[in-house]
Amino acid sequence: MSRQKGNFAEDQAISYLQNYNFLVIDRNYSSRFGEIDIIATKERVLHFIEVKSGQYDPIYQITPTKLSKIQKTAQIYMSTKKLDMDFCFDALIITEEIEFIENITQG
Repeated sequence: MSRQKGNFAEDQAISYLQNYNFLVIDRNYSSRFGEIDIIATKERVLHFIEVKSGQYDPIYQITPTKLSKIQKTAQIYMSTKKLDMDFCFDALIITEEIEFIENITQG
């Protein structure tokens, strides 16, 4: 996906999250392991959110390898920012509709 399309999808995602009372605190946070699209808080929980868009089940683009990179990057983020709070990993899927999937690491 091009950066332009990615930014458009993330802009849509941020609008969606703000409508549901999330406070977006960071965007496109990078570490040597990877990138987290959106970092937001809601009700004292930190949400690391991966945004995926496309026509054919974009949720499947979040592979175990990708998720591992997001988790490592989140650890660095929390350590760097000296955060000690509850957190979870979420996906926001944009197709014709927007679907928010909370806590994608729960099996």
